[in-house]
Amino acid sequence: MSETEADRLDRLWSPEPTPIPVELGRWAFELRGDEIADLTFDDSPVVRSVRAVARDQDWNTVPATVEAFEPTKDGHRLRLSMRGFGVDITAAVDIVHHEDILTISLTATTSREFLTNRLGLVVLHPPELSGTPLIVATADDEKTTRFPSNVSPHQPAFDIRSLTWDNDGVHTQATFAGDIFEMEDQRNWTDASYKTYSRPLALPFPYPLESGESVTQSVSFSSERVWPPVALEPAATIELIRTGRQVPDLTLGASTAPDAAMPSEQAPPIPTGVRALLVELDTRTPSWPAALSRAISEAGDLTLDVRIVADTPDDVREAVAVVERSGAEVARLGVFSGSSHVTEPPLWAALAEAAKQLLPGVTLLGGARSHFTELNREHGRLPDAIPEFTFSLTPQMHATERAQLIESIPMQAVVARSAGDIALGRPLHIGPITLRSRFNAVATSTSNQDAPSDLSSGYGAELTTDATDARQSSDALEAWTIASFAAIASATDKANVASVSYFEAFGPRGLRNHAGAYPVAHAITALARLGGGELLLPSSVPRGVWCIGSRKPDGSWSALLTNLGSGPAAAVVVTVGGHTSSIEIAPYAVLRLSSAANTTTSSPDTNDIVERKRPS
Repeated sequence: MSETEADRLDRLWSPEPTPIPVELGRWAFELRGDEIADLTFDDSPVVRSVRAVARDQDWNTVPATVEAFEPTKDGHRLRLSMRGFGVDITAAVDIVHHEDILTISLTATTSREFLTNRLGLVVLHPPELSGTPLIVATADDEKTTRFPSNVSPHQPAFDIRSLTWDNDGVHTQATFAGDIFEMEDQRNWTDASYKTYSRPLALPFPYPLESGESVTQSVSFSSERVWPPVALEPAATIELIRTGRQVPDLTLGASTAPDAAMPSEQAPPIPTGVRALLVELDTRTPSWPAALSRAISEAGDLTLDVRIVADTPDDVREAVAVVERSGAEVARLGVFSGSSHVTEPPLWAALAEAAKQLLPGVTLLGGARSHFTELNREHGRLPDAIPEFTFSLTPQMHATERAQLIESIPMQAVVARSAGDIALGRPLHIGPITLRSRFNAVATSTSNQDAPSDLSSGYGAELTTDATDARQSSDALEAWTIASFAAIASATDKANVASVSYFEAFGPRGLRNHAGAYPVAHAITALARLGGGELLLPSSVPRGVWCIGSRKPDGSWSALLTNLGSGPAAAVVVTVGGHTSSIEIAPYAVLRLSSAANTTTSSPDTNDIVERKRPS
C-alpha cells in the first residue's frame, strides 16, 4: 500500500531516524542517524549530542549518510559519507569505552579540494546546565565560570582543552584534542544547547582543505557519580492564572510565492483577529514595489507592518515615499541593513526623518531582521531612539530533525525574556517566525542571480534555497504553533511582547494553498480568538504540554492546550477561574476549553477539540 501524503507528513514529525540504543558499561546513548545522542553515565545526562559536522563556505551543513555502524573490540565504529555543496568526505567515528572513560574520535578525509567554515566534532550541552559552575582548562591556565543563564551574545569559553561540570549527581570532565575548541550559546538561535566546537571563529573563514587531507579530533568523557540523581515528580495539574497583561497581538507575513501560485481572485480572508500583515521591502531588489502592491491587496482591511531592507539612506527615503504614495494604512515601519541585518544608525536617521515628514504618527521599530543572535550581539550600537524592537526566529538554523523543532519551543521563551532585558520595557514584536530561514544571514558568498521587477518568480523566501519545509502543511504544525505562541507569551513576565508574527498568509510557507487551508490555519484562528483579552498563563505544566488562555472583558474565558511530548497521552487537571476539567491530551492534539460570559461551569468545547493522529 502506497504512502499517503498525510502519512508522509506525519513521518516527518516522528523521531527520525529510528534510534538505536547502545550501552557500554555504565555509559549509554542513542544513535540517531549520524548523531550520538543523549549520552548518559549511570542513567544521568552528560551531554545532549556528539556529532561530526562539515559546513561549506556559507555555513550550509553537508548532509551525512550512515554507511555502517559496527561493533569493535572496545565499542563501536560509525562510518559516514558527507556529500553535497561540492563536498565529498569519508569519515569514521570511533566510540571507545574503558571503565569510566568514553572517548569519541573522528577521522574525516576529503576526496576533493573545497572551502569550508568548519569540519570536526561538535558537542552539545543541555540547557538545563544554565547557571551551573563550569571549570574551563586552557593551554595556559584554568578558570571557574558558569554555563550562561542569560543568553550569551558571545562565546562564554575560548581555547578549551577541557571542561568540567556536575549534573544530576555526576561529575564529568570532557577533554578535547585535535584542534582549538570554544563554546557558543546556541539558545541565540532557539537551539536547546550550548555548543562546543572547533576552529575558533576568530580565525579566517572559509579556509581550504586539499584533496586527500584528513582531519582528526577526539573528545573524552571521564565521569563519576558523586551523589544520587535528583528525582522530579511531573506536574499533573494546570492552573491558569490571571497575569494582568494583554494577550500579544497576532500578525501574519505577506505571501512571497510567485504570481502564478497566488489565487486568481482575492485570497481567502485572513482569520478574524489577526491584527496586521507584515511585508518586507528589500530595496536591493527591483521587485520591492510589486511586493508592496501585492501586500496591500492581500491585507484587505488589515494594516501593514512594513520592514524596509536597504543599503543607503537614500534607499530608505525612497521606500518611505513609495509607501506613503501607495495609500496603505501602516501600523509599523522598520528599517534594517541588507548586510548587517540590524538597524544601522544612518538608516534609522533616514527612516525617522522621512516618516516624520510623510507618515507622521506611524510607530517606528528597529532591531534585527534575522535571528535574536544579531540583536543580542549588536544592540549596544543600535540607535538609542528606537522605541520598539523586533527580531525574527526559526527553529532550524543548525538542524532539521523533528527534535530540533520540539526542543526550540522552550528556548523561544528564553530568547524572548533576554530580548526583554535588551528592550528595557519597550514593546517587542517577535517575528516573522518561520520553519526555515527566509534568507541566509551568515552566507560568505553572494548570488549573481538577477531578479525580475515583477513577482513572476516570487520574492524573498521564495528565492532562498531550502526556505520551504514540507511540514508546513502537516497536522502537527497546528500543535507546534500554539505551543510556540504559549511559550513566547509566557515571557511577558520579563518582556513587553506586543505582537508575534507567523509564516505567510498564502502559499507553500503559509496558511493555505489553492486546495484549501492547512491545519496551521486552525491554530492561527484559535490564537487570534484570544486577542483582546487578559493573558492567562499556567503555574506549571507536565513536560511537553503547553497552555495559554485569555479572559475577555465580559468575564468569559478560553484556553488552548497542546501536547508535544513523545510519550502517551498526558492526563491533566485544568483549573481556570475556579472551574476544573479532567482531560487527556494525546501527542500533537489540540484542545480548546471555554466558558460563556458570566457562567459558573466549564467543559471542553467539543467543537474545538482536534484529535490529531500521533505520528509513528
